[in-house]
Order: sequence, then structure tokens, then C-alpha cells
Amino acid sequence: MPALIKTRHSATITWLGYVPHRDDPELVTRPLERMPLTWGGYEGDCHAGVTRPSCSRVTSQHPRNTEIRNARQLSIVSAEDLRAIAAELGLEAIDPAWLGASIVLEGIADLTYLPPSSRLQAPDGATLTVDMENLPCQFPALTIEKARPGRGKAFRSAAKGRRGITAWVERCGALHLGETMTLHVPAQRAWRGAAA
Repeated sequence: MPALIKTRHSATITWLGYVPHRDDPELVTRPLERMPLTWGGYEGDCHAGVTRPSCSRVTSQHPRNTEIRNARQLSIVSAEDLRAIAAELGLEAIDPAWLGASIVLEGIADLTYLPPSSRLQAPDGATLTVDMENLPCQFPALTIEKARPGRGKAFRSAAKGRRGITAWVERCGALHLGETMTLHVPAQRAWRGAAA
């Protein structure tokens, strides 16, 4: 029996991009029409690599700068959440480049809360494994503030629960604007241990 169940849910890729470096406190994301993926993600992105130094997100498990598996190769957000964030900030739209997004998908509801280990699969078989929710951070706020003065400070609260997910490459291939990714979810019930 398969451990992952193919769902009827799919989403269209409406944006692709990469962050070339981390030197600037503002995000400088560049758009793409095609994103070839290797085991380390998109090779031009500063988040690429099979391993990475641990960061503040995992200090409960590892001292900072410990070499760990890179489950944060890509950042995926939903077009629906971008519209909701923009509305809350009083903006017509949020440019995905302001968030350091790798991929924007349209069509999967509640994308930020996809179960960890879910898969998103492209037509050529390229497959991304969902790691976890991508918590809002200060860098998009700084970028938004520069682009739309007076709006960046509210980003973190507006993006709470809408910041998308991080993911890593399970199967190499290429993503293209306009193509569809299909959602596969783990075949298991929700964890009840927290209630015990």
C-alpha cells in the first residue's frame, strides 16, 4: 500500500524566482520562467545545497551553524495568501520577489498548513517534499517598507499563517511557469499525542 496518497488537488505555478545572495538585508529575488532542480534545489539560489548551516529555526535541536540536511531549499507561497496579505496591508498586490519566494502556486487552499512530508509533483516527475511552515521574518518587511513606505512594519502579523512552506527536492526535474503540480499527502491520521 502506498505511503502517500495522490489527491484531486492541484495548483498552477504562477511565479518562479530565486535569491542570488544573502549579503543584502533586503530580499533581492529574481524571476524565472523555468527552474531546473537538482538534489540541492535551484543551483543559483542562496538557499541551495544538500546541507546547510543550522539557523534560529532549529536551535532547539542543533547549535547555530551546525551542518544539517537542507530541508529549506525552496520557499513556496500561495497566490491566494499573497492576495490576503496585500489586502491586510492595504496594497493592491504583493510582489513575490519581496518575500524571497521560490514558487507561487494557485489552487491549493490552506497551503501553509499542508502536512509535513506531503509531495508536490510536476508533470515531468520533479517532486518537492514539504518540510514545514515558513514563519514570517523581518527581511520581507524591510523590502516591503522600501517598496511601499509605511506598509512593511505590519507584514509579520499580516503574514502569520500565510507565509507558505519550505520544501526540498525529492526528485530532480524542472518546473515551468503555467504548469500544474499535483498534491500527494501522507496516508496517516493526524497526530493525537498533543492531546494526551
